[in-house]
Parts: sequence; C-alpha cells; structure tokens
Amino acid sequence: MNVDDVFKGAGLTGGKYSTGGNKRKMPDNPNPEFFKKMKTDAPPAPTPPTNGSAKGKGRAPPIEVIDEDAEMNGEDAGDFAPGGDADYFAEEDDEGRFFGGGLTSEQKEILNIFDNAGEQDDGASALALPGIRRTLLRFERAAARNQDHRSKWPDDPTKFIDSEADLDAALKALLPLAQAPALAYPELVRSGALEKLIGLLSHENVDIAIDVIEVLHELTDEDVGEAVDDDEEEEDDEEGGTRSERALKELINALVLQSVLELLVDNMKRLNEAEESDRQGVYHTLGVFENVLSSDPSLAQPLVAKTAILPWILDRIQAKAHDDNRSYAAEMLSILLQTNRENRVAFGEKDGIEAVLKTLAQYRRRDPADADEVEFMENLFDALCSALNEPEVKKLFMDAEGVELMNLMVKDKKQSHTLAIKTLDFSLSGPAGAPACTTLIEDGGLKGLFSAFMGKTKKKHTAAEAPLPQDTAHVLGILASLFTHIPSETPARIRLLAKFVEGEYEKADRLLDIRDGARARLRATEKEIDAEKVELEASGETPGKEEEDLWYLRRLDGGLFTLQTVDYILAWVVMEDDGIRDHVERMLSRKSQSLRNVVETLRVYHDNIDEEDSAAKGEGEGGLSQREILEGLIGALTPEEDQYIQNVARSLLFRGLRTATTRDIAARGAMPGIL
Repeated sequence: MNVDDVFKGAGLTGGKYSTGGNKRKMPDNPNPEFFKKMKTDAPPAPTPPTNGSAKGKGRAPPIEVIDEDAEMNGEDAGDFAPGGDADYFAEEDDEGRFFGGGLTSEQKEILNIFDNAGEQDDGASALALPGIRRTLLRFERAAARNQDHRSKWPDDPTKFIDSEADLDAALKALLPLAQAPALAYPELVRSGALEKLIGLLSHENVDIAIDVIEVLHELTDEDVGEAVDDDEEEEDDEEGGTRSERALKELINALVLQSVLELLVDNMKRLNEAEESDRQGVYHTLGVFENVLSSDPSLAQPLVAKTAILPWILDRIQAKAHDDNRSYAAEMLSILLQTNRENRVAFGEKDGIEAVLKTLAQYRRRDPADADEVEFMENLFDALCSALNEPEVKKLFMDAEGVELMNLMVKDKKQSHTLAIKTLDFSLSGPAGAPACTTLIEDGGLKGLFSAFMGKTKKKHTAAEAPLPQDTAHVLGILASLFTHIPSETPARIRLLAKFVEGEYEKADRLLDIRDGARARLRATEKEIDAEKVELEASGETPGKEEEDLWYLRRLDGGLFTLQTVDYILAWVVMEDDGIRDHVERMLSRKSQSLRNVVETLRVYHDNIDEEDSAAKGEGEGGLSQREILEGLIGALTPEEDQYIQNVARSLLFRGLRTATTRDIAARGAMPGIL
C-alpha cells in the first residue's frame, strides 16, 4: 500500500476532503524594511510584548520605568510585586527563575491556617477509634507478613528484610496511642494486638524486640493521656479514677496476665550493653518495671519471686563503669525493697548486703563524680536502710562488718557520712539491733557520732523553729537505741555516759538546745491545730477519733517526735548520773521548765504506743518492751518525796526484767496511779 495514498484519502494532501482552501495562512517572514517602518512609527513608550510572539533581530530601546511608589509617597508599599503576590520573588527554580503564586500575603496566610487545621484534623482522626483500629490492623498485618516471610526464607535475609522494615515502622506507629489511652488501650487488649505485641519480645531480630520494649515503656507511662480534656477527667474522677487511669490499669493487668514481667527479664539476657541500641533496650525495660510498680506496688513481690531481676540488679550495680543504666538499677533496687518484707529477706539471702556494702565502700574516701552518681549512692543507701528493717538482715549486716564500714564513713566526713549515720540508726533500732550497739561503741564509733552531733553548736540558728538537720535527727535515734540496748554497768555504757559528762556537760546542753527548738516548732503546730478545732466547733462539728489521730501525726512531724526522743535520752542520763541531773534541772529552770515537763512528754509517748506492737518489738533475750521502759523511766523521774518509787524503777530497769512496770511497783505498796 502506498502511504501517500492514505494521507491523500484523508484530505491532508489535497483530496476531496481537503480543507486546505479554508486554512489560515501564516504571514510572510518580515523583511528589514518592515522593521525600519515599525521603529519610526512606534509610540514613545511602547509596552513590550508579554507572550513572546514578536520575533526579530532588532533590539528595543531602553524603557523608562515610572516609580509609582515614589509618586504615591510610600502608599501601598506592600504591593512590591505584580498583583501583590507574596511569593513572586520567593519561588525560584534551580536556574534562578522565579514564578509568582498569584496570592497576596494575606491570602497566603489564610491558606496556611486552613492547611494547619487540616493537619491537626488528620492527627486527631488517627487517635479516634477508627484510626486506632487501622493502626492496630496495619501492625497485625506487618507482624503476620514478617513471620510468613521468615518462615519461608529463614536463611535468606534479603527475602524478609523489607517486611522487617515494615514491621519496625508499624511498631513505631503504636507510640502515639499513649496520647489516647481511654480509647486505644481497651481496643489494644480486645483486638488481640497486645498478645501479638508481647509475642514479638522473642523475635529473632533483637532490634524488633527493643522496639516492642520501647512501645511498652511509652504505653505504661503513668502520665499517659495528659492531653485529655479536663472536664472529662473531672467527670470520671467521681467514678473512681479517670478514664485514662482505668485504661492504664486494664492494660497493665493484661500485661501481667501475659507474663510480660518474666519475658522482659528473660529478654535482658539477649541485650549487650556495649551496643547503644541494646543499652537503650535495658533502660526501657527498667522503665517498664518502674511504671508497672508505680501503678500496682503489690507486683514487686512476684517480680522478685518469679524472675531473676534481683540477681541481675545486684550484678549490674557492681559494674566498674558508671552509666545511666547502673543508676536506674540502683533506683529499681530501692523501689523493690521499699515496702515488701519478702523482697528484703530475698535480698539478704542472695548476698545483697555484701554486694551493696562492697559498692558503697568506694565512697568512703571519695565523693561521687556528679549528680547522677550522687543519686546512685543515695538509692543504694535507701535500699540498705529498707532492708535493715528486717531482723534477719540486721544480722547479715553485722556479719558483713557493715557497722565498722559505716563508722569509717562517719569519721572520714565525705559526702556519704550523713547517709552512713542514717544507716547506723536503722541497724541499731529494735531488739535485733542490740549486738550492733555494742559493736559500734567497741569500734570507737562514739567519737564520730558526737562530732556530727556537736558540729553546728557554735553556729547560731537563724530561727529557733528551724527543722532539725537529718544527721542530728539520726544521731538522736542512735543515742536512744544505745541507751535502750547497752547493758548497765558495762564498759560500753560507762563510755556512753562519760560523753555527757565531759566538756562541762556540753552534750547535755546540746540536747537541751534541740529540745527548745522542738518545743518552739510544736507550739506553732499546736496553734494551727487549735485554729482548726475552733473552725470545726463553729460549724457545729465535733472532732472525732480520726481527726485526733491526724492531729497527733501532725504534732509528731511538727516537733513532738524530736521532743519525745530528746526527753527519752535525758531521762536515761539524769537517772544514771546525779551530776548530770543537777545540771539539767538547773538549765531547765532557766526556761521555766523542770523534769516534770520531761515526764509529761514521756506520758504522751507511752499512751500513744500500740501495746501489741510494743510487745512484739520487745521480744528478745530478756529485753523490755518500749512501754515497760517508758513506765520505768516515768517512775524514776518522779518528785523527790517518791524516792522509793525511783529506787525500785532504777533497780528493775537495770536488771532488765520484763516485770519492770510501775504497775508492779504500785502492787508492791508504792503510790498507785503513777501513770
């Protein structure tokens, strides 16, 4: 076939269908004469063509541009581009050309507002229930696809690497769910996505497991859902907690049922902290534990009993290099031992005392390097003090020479010395602390303690009502324990009493100064309580037992506890040494006080001790309960005319008999009703 015939048939080259006769013809190319004519006939200021249709070799003459802004004296100066286009000079391509957007600055600002609103709507819709379900569905599909690819090509990473990247992205997409816990958490549990999420903790790729831990850390944070509307939160408070709080508890309960605590501890064995990502994984794991225990402290006991978390922590705190995870491990140890007896006993059984003392020994001669290490040291001391509440741990502390180490820290006066005094206070308290009392004195610990006790006496306090320093408060606790447990007429007790005689009774004077400060603080507290009583009576209410108990606790915090401790020590001192007694009575009389006021303090102390608790604390080798000791001291401090009662009380106290009570004294013919 001839191709030309086809085009002819179509009328393109002149057939019967040709339209060439009606076609518009282009004009002939212009010649030089034409341009000359155009130049001579042109107006003075022609407007240059804007469509580029005029062509030729001639160059147009320069055109004078009139500055309209100058003529208008600066008016409309903002219209610096054609049409007031705000982007006329801003939008350029790589070659320097620019194109206007056709919008003024005001129009562009309006469009930006709508664009931002659209983005916010997209974010809000993602946290609505349909968006949450889509996110969870994408995660489940990504997990299933990755599992499928890994099962098909287990030895060819190139086959499943893309699905692994998709799974990583799907896990990261779960992090924003913490912003809407009330909606997201119930759906996460109901849909089964939580079970799949926990299952990924055993994923072959450690990085995926770390992603899961990060998600769990974020979802269990106690501050989740802070952006929830305040009105909604207040409405839900009446139902026993906010919706976010209830959703968080539901999530944590589901996690515990899925054995997430055990899985997380087992997973820690896979993490190599030499790698940054693994180090972050350990940090997030400890964060999950803290969040779970913050929500439900009762889970501390099963966490220690069912997992190897305690050995891991004890090993981690003994690391040579200090880092964030070492600090976090010490904090977790303090949390685990804070309130649970079973955990404290387990701590002792797993050589926890030895591990902590070994770690703390470095701070005897040096201070922590920075604030983070200071917190690490404080957490270890807190954990140790919590454990020392148990009699079994006190014995382990003695066997590990903990008293001797604390004495050295007190003498060296480094940053750890105040915490060492606090630890001694805990180790000496209670019947189980009696052996430690003797050890402290035999090891020469009194010198360091009284140095801390007297250290600030030469400095005038700015206010009598200033709170008592922590180290001084703990020294008072130690002195009370020493007088309670050291047997009478022993070298240790004689050395203790001698400290109050030396220096012209300066230690007794220091006790009286502390007593004055405690009384001043207590008076201020009593004024506040009296004002509250007046308000209650004015409103027609009568204070009940609950209010009285709360007020008593406030008095303890407001100076009464310090006053009771000081008067307890003073009672022992004046009972055993006549010279100290005369000096104390003389000093008290200058403040319009006497030993009767000391007795009144001891009566209040005695009346507020729980009888069963006091009896339990007194169980030891022939030891007296705290109530019985107080009764004996009260009897010993009675007025001079009751000398018989004083002598009997002293005798029974020193013999250490459990029958040393003023009730027994009264039964033997002394004055009844001494209490």
